[in-house]
Amino acid sequence: MKRISILFVCMGNICRSPLAEGIFDHLVAEAGLTGDFTIDSAGTGGWHEGEPPDRHSIATAKSHGIDISGQRARCIGARDFRDFDLILAMDRANLAALGKSSPPGANIHLFGDAALGTGEDIPDPYYGGPEGFELVYTRLLTGCCRLLETLGVERASCSGKTSSVR
Repeated sequence: MKRISILFVCMGNICRSPLAEGIFDHLVAEAGLTGDFTIDSAGTGGWHEGEPPDRHSIATAKSHGIDISGQRARCIGARDFRDFDLILAMDRANLAALGKSSPPGANIHLFGDAALGTGEDIPDPYYGGPEGFELVYTRLLTGCCRLLETLGVERASCSGKTSSVR
């Protein structure tokens, strides 16, 4: 299998995209495919650059056996459009921002299209409580499982699992 590089992108890189990175990385590790993927996340804005994910994202991931506390927020850069095979935006606003700054031919898609097949935006839980982060986690887990399956990887443990990774 050719090494595949995936970049998950949201606005500040502290809520949705770190969760997506953590979930997908965890699923890839469980499948024994760590060497086959490069997984990262970034934000379209640099307000939180260098900061860890939001405490609610860390807590939500931890409650499902995933540690994202070591991640640090960063802003997407010109190199990312060249270095990543697939860039997945969490919502249409970030998709539009990526489209304005990307070179022609960059492989940018809405997470809801590429991973979920629904075209939905993954809502920003930043101003909500823990329930919003749990909802986002569930949608991201479903999408990450489907994404892994789309990439040709059999994931029996993903089947039917939409609320936990354990």
